[in-house]
Amino acid sequence: MSAPPILLVEDTPSLQMVYESVLRGAGHSVVSATTATDGLERFQALRPAVVLLDLMLPDRPGQALLQDMLDMAPETRVIVITANGSINRAVEAMRAGAYEFLLKPFNDQRFLHAVETALAECQPPVHEMTEPDGGPGDFVGNSQGMRAVYERIASVARSKATVFITGESGTGKEICAQAVHAASTRADGPFVPLNCAAIPRDLLESEVFGHLKGAFTGALADKPGAAAVADGGTLFLDEICEMDAALQSKLLRFLQTSTVQPIGAPHPRKVNVRIICATNRDPLEEVRAGRFREDLYYRLHVVPIHLPPLRDRGEDIVEIAETALQRFAAEEGRTFTGLSDEVADLFRHLPWPGNVRQLLNVVRHAVVLNEGPEVTLNMLPIALRQERERLSEPAAAPGLRLDDLVGRTLAEIEQIVIEETIAREGGSLPRAARVLDVSPSTLYRKREAWGRTDQAG
Repeated sequence: MSAPPILLVEDTPSLQMVYESVLRGAGHSVVSATTATDGLERFQALRPAVVLLDLMLPDRPGQALLQDMLDMAPETRVIVITANGSINRAVEAMRAGAYEFLLKPFNDQRFLHAVETALAECQPPVHEMTEPDGGPGDFVGNSQGMRAVYERIASVARSKATVFITGESGTGKEICAQAVHAASTRADGPFVPLNCAAIPRDLLESEVFGHLKGAFTGALADKPGAAAVADGGTLFLDEICEMDAALQSKLLRFLQTSTVQPIGAPHPRKVNVRIICATNRDPLEEVRAGRFREDLYYRLHVVPIHLPPLRDRGEDIVEIAETALQRFAAEEGRTFTGLSDEVADLFRHLPWPGNVRQLLNVVRHAVVLNEGPEVTLNMLPIALRQERERLSEPAAAPGLRLDDLVGRTLAEIEQIVIEETIAREGGSLPRAARVLDVSPSTLYRKREAWGRTDQAG
């Protein structure tokens, strides 16, 4: 059964025609209405997953229609459209439950990006993909942040939407891409990873699109590119923001036409490929700096998945370390049984700038150089032992003196110590809670009582 069409409620005929043309050109089905009354009738009949709603309608305010729709179907993604001078109305609509707002005038890429993101999130979750006690694929851990990642993977896996993964280096972006592929309808097809940062710029086009024998000096044989190899499956473009500007243009054309033309080939050919891309940079900042094409960004950034850094994953850190310990011990023929309490406690408190990749290297280091049976502090790299000494220093931030506390009430002292600890932990309430030996919810409640709303996660 096909998905219901997008409902467009817009009273200006010329704009209605433009929006319909853009949507249908991108392969979407759309039904339009010009008044709130007509829009509500069509909504009741169609129950669309996504609605495009102009807030200025001739018979009723768009905000009232928005409320009626959400009362009937709270899961509906309503994207409100308003003019620049009506930003306050858009903000009110967002507070009332709108999914997104677009300020006129906007370009086609921005328009389609909002629609396709909403549609992708409407895909029914594949609940059977994740087990209650673990994550998809090779993921380990059940922290709140990772649970959100697992849910997003399950929701988007069976759709055709492009996935854009962000996260610091070492957080597992390729594992995430593999999990999406494995749960998709393309799971039997190839998964082809390509690291855009690891290939010289003058060879990247050939790696992506291929070349024919004799197309350039050194082309001694035909070479199929990654896009052709991934036909019927998934192409994973890692470190996408490292791609050369000229190749970005060709990638955009590939996304628009689903055709590849190897270097030296006279004609392009069709391929059926799903794109997943990833970066450890802020892609919007790359767009603003002119290093990444805006139109390519909106074409790729359909469903974002952000992987949290390891330092924010709580008990996942110990679980990952112990899982890796068993695997490495089996590979190396060692008899390790687990981490000592001191090592587990240290792992929970380290900042882990290299994330999971760094943690795995530390565990492998201990396994390769020692026999077991337990990982102890003296088996860890010297740098980590030095970090332990730094962490064992008093929790008060530099500059906090006894004179700052004497003469204050106990309640004031508590607030000063808590705020200074949060600042020292880089604004992270979970890490500050571990230092203070309280639950994060305690800190959230206290900060709310103090009127602090700028809480960090």
